[in-house]
Amino acid sequence: MQTSAYGSWATPITADLVVAGAVRVLGAHADGDAVVWAERRPGEGGRTQLVRRDADGTCSDLLPEGHNARTAVHEYGGGDWWVRDGVLWYANWEDQRLYRLADGEPVPLTPEPERPRADRFADGDVHGDVLVAVRERHTGDEVRNEIVRLAAHRPAEPEVLVSGPDFVAAPRFSPDGGALAWVSWQHPSMPWDDTVLTVRDLRSGEDTVVAGGPGESVAEPRWTPDGRLYFLSDRTGWWNLYRWSPGGEVEPVVVLDAEIGMPAWLLGGARYVPLPDGRIVFARWSGGYDGLAVAEPAGPITELGLPFSAIDSVRPDGDGVLVVAGTPTEEPGVHRVSATGEVQTLRAPRDPGFDPAYVSVPEPISFPSGDRVAHGLFYAPANPEFTAPEGERPPLLVVIHGGPTAQAVPVLSLGVQYWTSRGFAVVDVNYGGSSGFGRAYREQLRDAWGVVDVDDCLAAAAHLAGQGRVDGRKLLIRGGSAGGFTTLAALAREDTPFAAGTDLFGVADLEVLARDTHKFESRYLDRLIGPYPAARDVYVARSPLSHVDSFRRPLLVLQGAEDQVVPPNQSELIVEALRARDVPVAYVLFEGEQHGFRRAENIRRALRAELDFYSQILGFPLPPGEGGEITLSGGTRQEPLR
Repeated sequence: MQTSAYGSWATPITADLVVAGAVRVLGAHADGDAVVWAERRPGEGGRTQLVRRDADGTCSDLLPEGHNARTAVHEYGGGDWWVRDGVLWYANWEDQRLYRLADGEPVPLTPEPERPRADRFADGDVHGDVLVAVRERHTGDEVRNEIVRLAAHRPAEPEVLVSGPDFVAAPRFSPDGGALAWVSWQHPSMPWDDTVLTVRDLRSGEDTVVAGGPGESVAEPRWTPDGRLYFLSDRTGWWNLYRWSPGGEVEPVVVLDAEIGMPAWLLGGARYVPLPDGRIVFARWSGGYDGLAVAEPAGPITELGLPFSAIDSVRPDGDGVLVVAGTPTEEPGVHRVSATGEVQTLRAPRDPGFDPAYVSVPEPISFPSGDRVAHGLFYAPANPEFTAPEGERPPLLVVIHGGPTAQAVPVLSLGVQYWTSRGFAVVDVNYGGSSGFGRAYREQLRDAWGVVDVDDCLAAAAHLAGQGRVDGRKLLIRGGSAGGFTTLAALAREDTPFAAGTDLFGVADLEVLARDTHKFESRYLDRLIGPYPAARDVYVARSPLSHVDSFRRPLLVLQGAEDQVVPPNQSELIVEALRARDVPVAYVLFEGEQHGFRRAENIRRALRAELDFYSQILGFPLPPGEGGEITLSGGTRQEPLR
């Protein structure tokens, strides 16, 4: 083995390989003997292509050039497409109209709006010749979210069925088409706070509230052929499974201290399937890891014991289920799973083409943070060709997920392995407020964003440094979106332990965000910070922009030019303020990108810029051909810490 400083190790996990690995499976549906899944392809400008696998194993792309199955509802999308009996319906990114594809060319079903992309569609369901979907209508300064009904096989003007709530989701027909279930919620709640499940008799027009209300998050209604309605609720503090029969009471089906549900950042979630024989296959988060289990009709639950550690979706497929799932050593693939745990892989995870010894397997950790306990996933450096000089400890990259109501996911990510194979240690922090640990843990961030998350990230770094697993003088921090805010807040402290940080499209000014952001998150800060403008003083006090005088550490800022969730002005505000105070900073604006980077050339450039940045800060040499990506301005380059 060669001896070289941490961070400088040569590795086959290059930026180009990360780009290749960024082809991501986004969901899968069974359609008779065929299976259709979605792939996001950075090499095609980040578009989402739909792929059909026939019973004989033949795979074919379905969408013609110029079509991209991606909705802009809630800006985050989800529920972008659905399929039934060989017919495909999808929202097209370019114009946001709803299309039908059977034989031949796609046909738009919805009218062209008066303003481009003013009408957006998602999360649909079909019964016979009728289709229902969520429509988000943008008219001037107003945004309306409604459930509409329209013809499933020909162009038609949509008819509004449900209007009034601030948000609606998951419209689902009963088996006979005579009833419709849906979920709704009102500002300032988010879908993981307080939602309501309603069923309407489409013949009489009578509505019945099935579940939900203050303090209860209800999600994923799903009918069974016998006319009963299943759904998820966190009424016990965990998203568990319940069942309702028309005219009857709600009864628990699966109740355990684990999360079957996930926060509905995206529409169209799918975490469980009632099978024809009465058993239920479901995914559940426990202890920071995902897994599949089966509930028998009488109640006993059996863990299937599969290697999957992160499951994106669970959908029906005959007498089994179709899952998009990955493991700590494999990227997500599409798999058919029987109720007894037999697995048939339909879309295999990509072979990355390198020795598995380069893969760092995440270790779940828990650590003290004040009077609380926080969680995370720790990745040690891994490279079979290199070792560090005796006595050296690795630098630590503290990674902060977005959301902030999201979570660190223990699945193979070449974006993480890019760092660990170079000699970095990584900790992906599940700070208080993260999902996967129950409602009480999720609500630790209520009125405390910018406090609890920052404390937990500092505590994670201190815990690992105190154990001697990392070098406490070489701590780095990075995060995107909400994670970018936490990155900035952690750096804007006189006592920050971090040598530098990378902010990817993060929030610098909470007050500007409260005034400028999109409808879905326009009242999110009411729960995280306080009602605006009544709590304006708190918004100002928590904003990193208010503490730039305490900012001493170099910063790299990466931002999408077309981001509607965290607009570029947030990045520009912090960059200008730091430059005015002579703090070392570099800023890269990516044209054509929204919230997150989808284009191959931009993913590649962002990674290389970040590596170059850290090498300048920590003083380790880069392999030949790397470096020269960014220049720190607004200050003198910090002396290496080694």
